[in-house]
Amino acid sequence: MFNIFKKKKPSIIVATLNARLQPIHRADIEDALDDAMAKHGYGVRVVGGGTLMADNGEVSECDIEIELDTLSDALIDTVARTLEAMLAPKGSRIFVPDQGRQIDFGVQEGLALYLNGTDLPDDVYENYDSNHVYAECQRLLEGIGEVSSHWQGPEETALYMYGTGFQAMRGRLTPFLEAYPLCQQCRIEQIA
Repeated sequence: MFNIFKKKKPSIIVATLNARLQPIHRADIEDALDDAMAKHGYGVRVVGGGTLMADNGEVSECDIEIELDTLSDALIDTVARTLEAMLAPKGSRIFVPDQGRQIDFGVQEGLALYLNGTDLPDDVYENYDSNHVYAECQRLLEGIGEVSSHWQGPEETALYMYGTGFQAMRGRLTPFLEAYPLCQQCRIEQIA
């Protein structure tokens, strides 16, 4: 009878980004999403997150748990578009547990560059630097993409890049990759 004063419980949605982001890089997106939602007074807050790892320890994807004061298609769309403006590669999705539905979203394409960490001559590892590869990839992708995260495994180091198109990013990187000794025997994989 007196339920009119009962406060409505917020709803949770989970945005799964098809992005290989270390937890610290995922946290940057969470903070930026929180700031954007608070700035506009949407009643949306990040309340958690997680990182899914492959058997070899490499990141596969990451989740961001988001609380909404009011569950609506318009607000879910606002969250999706805001994430797309930051980093939401193709293959990302939002799960709405209260409705048992999934919404696909995402616009960026992804490129993973794997540097061979075991099979090159010792002098290559001594005289050339993966930090230079990172910086040069960032410079070469200006305007179409960026290096968003990385991973160092036992046999290779990966740089994860996201941008407007896989082929365009690959085209910009190829001359450098063919010329820089540390990039010998590297491999490229489309990841979104």
